[in-house]
Amino acid sequence: MLNPGARAPHFTLTDDVGAPHTLASLTEHGPLLLYFYPADRSPGCAKQACAIRDIHAQLADAGISVAGVSPQGAISHAKFRAKHSLPFILLTDPTKTVISEYRANGPFSLGVRRTSYLIGRNHRIQRALRADFSIDKHRDFVAQALAAAPAPASRKSSDPHPIESPTESPDPTPA
Repeated sequence: MLNPGARAPHFTLTDDVGAPHTLASLTEHGPLLLYFYPADRSPGCAKQACAIRDIHAQLADAGISVAGVSPQGAISHAKFRAKHSLPFILLTDPTKTVISEYRANGPFSLGVRRTSYLIGRNHRIQRALRADFSIDKHRDFVAQALAAAPAPASRKSSDPHPIESPTESPDPTPA
């Protein structure tokens, strides 16, 4: 697993419709939650993806993009996304090159280890987690990343009804 502070390896992978995505494009507007998972068809992977799906709107509001990576192909990813209504991209890495660069490959390069990274716009690993069998640890990892994210400008004010300065003074005389 890559450690926090390490530079995230650059990559170009395609999604379920064949569109290419790079580390730079995915971190262009904010941090990236990049998670590696073993297979589209496993119950554990579905549980992990659905946990992220359930708070995806909050992640997006916080400026955090999400991408999942596994070795399955585009058709498998498309079916998995549709079946579970996943609003984020799934990237295919059939040669497991990126999986290996992010040290998410299994022993003897067999399988994929469930690994999550929060990567900053500067392409540095901010947080990292490997928990092969504990979906709850990954859910907690995502919740912690969300809690640590700065509030969007629209939510920074502690006053829900801020007083706006008028651009012109009201005319005190009745019309």
